[in-house]
Amino acid sequence: MASWEDVAAIALGLPEVAEEPSFGNRAWKVRKKLFAWERPLRAKEIERLGGLEPEGTAPTGEILAVRVPDEEAKTALLASEPEVHFTTPHFDGYPSVLIRLDRIPRQDLEEAIVEAWLCRAPQRVAKAWLDARDG
Repeated sequence: MASWEDVAAIALGLPEVAEEPSFGNRAWKVRKKLFAWERPLRAKEIERLGGLEPEGTAPTGEILAVRVPDEEAKTALLASEPEVHFTTPHFDGYPSVLIRLDRIPRQDLEEAIVEAWLCRAPQRVAKAWLDARDG
């Protein structure tokens, strides 16, 4: 459904965002603060998820990681759309979720990226953007 081009267009359309590689993968930052990034699964994560689909639960497609406001928001996303959002033990205690890029509609992707950006953007920048958007 969504693509890396969609991710880049949405992220780079937000104020003060730069695309800067992180660990050799695509990543988007606002004032050097990471809010969305390409996150391939590591071998240990695939093993913990019982192997790759269809035998296990580890997705074979592209994976985007995004920041979320807190653990409560993370839990809600994981429960509401487990076919799209998931996590691994690596992210336990960390306010981020993993998104199966090939299963998320573009509108939902935009919402996830904007929320991630709002979590990391300076308050002044976020407020100005929200005010301009609402006005």
